[in-house]
Amino acid sequence: MIKLRCSKKLFRRSSSKSSTASSSSDGGDVGGSRGEIEWEVRPGGMLVQKRDGRGDVEVITVRVATGFSWHDVSIGATCTFGELKVVLSMATGLEPREQRLLFRGKEREDADHLHMIGVRDKDKVLLLEDPALKDMKLRAARAAQAMQSPYRPFIKV
Repeated sequence: MIKLRCSKKLFRRSSSKSSTASSSSDGGDVGGSRGEIEWEVRPGGMLVQKRDGRGDVEVITVRVATGFSWHDVSIGATCTFGELKVVLSMATGLEPREQRLLFRGKEREDADHLHMIGVRDKDKVLLLEDPALKDMKLRAARAAQAMQSPYRPFIKV
């Protein structure tokens, strides 16, 4: 392990919440208690900043717009869009195969990971119902309605 001393300004994380980020409990330091950054060498030989040893997964909140309503969903940052669809199916009632998720104007595949695409905490994702499946549901409902009443009375009593 290699320790590097640095000034606070060099490795400070830029954030829109500058007042809350700088007034954190560790005094605004990124690495250690005195501005030290700990480094480690990965098995491939790459020198990277040491993680803080947390084994838990970072949880992000994604705001999903369904046209007329919003759903705030908490999900792991490394999850896929397919897993997000499963969580949304409980909130919206749409099955995952009926959903289309758009992020930054593009439809995302089920196998795409949220963190690889760039989804971060409080980002917005648009949920649309698949138009082909919506049309199939509508046709099935009309056919079922036609089957219930095969004839109509000409005279109402």
